[in-house]
Amino acid sequence: MRVLNNQYIVSLTRPLIENNPISIQILGLCSALAITQAVRPALIMATAVIVILAFSNLIISLIRHFLPSSIRLILKMTVIASAVIVVDEIIKTFAPDMSQLLSVFIALIVTNCIILGRVESFASSHSPGLSFLDGLGNGIGYALLIILVAFIRELVGKGTVLDFPVFESIEQGGDYIQNEFMALPASAFFILALLTWGIKAALQARTSED
Repeated sequence: MRVLNNQYIVSLTRPLIENNPISIQILGLCSALAITQAVRPALIMATAVIVILAFSNLIISLIRHFLPSSIRLILKMTVIASAVIVVDEIIKTFAPDMSQLLSVFIALIVTNCIILGRVESFASSHSPGLSFLDGLGNGIGYALLIILVAFIRELVGKGTVLDFPVFESIEQGGDYIQNEFMALPASAFFILALLTWGIKAALQARTSED
C-alpha cells in the first residue's frame, strides 16, 4: 500500500518541477509563447489544458484494453477532441471575451504534444487513478510555467497584473515606462530559456548534493 501511495504521489508531483512538460520535456511551447502576453488568457488556457489532459488520460486508461492497435491513435485523438469541444463550449458560455481571444489556441489543444504524449506513453499502460493524477500533474506543471511567464511579461511590459495597475505608467502620471518588447512572442523565448536554465541548474545542484 505504501508503494502504491508513493506511485500516486510521484505521478502527481514529478511533472511539477522535476519533469515539467515545458522546461524539462520541452513540449507545449507554441501556446506558451502565444498566449502569455497577459495573465488572464494564460489562466484560462492553463485551466483548459489541466481539465482536458486529466480527463483524456482517465478515459483512455479506462478503455485502453479495448482499443484496436490499428486505429488507437485515431480513437485517442477523438477522445481528446471531444474533451476540447466540451471545454471550449464552457469557456464560450462563461468567458466569451476570453473565448474569442483564445479560440484558435483552444482548438489547437487537440494537437498539443503534452496531451497526446501523456495519453500515448502513460495512460495507455497505467491504471485510471495513476493516469488521472499524471494528467493532473502535467497539466499543473504546464500551468505553473505559462502563468509565471505571463506574469513576468504583463508586469514588466505593462506594469499590471490581471489588468490591475502595479506600477504607475507615465500616461497615468507615474514614472514607469512600459516595455514594448514584452508584447512580442520573442520575449517569451528569453523568459522560458532563463526559467529552464534555472530549473535545470537547481535540479543538478540538488542531485550533486545527494
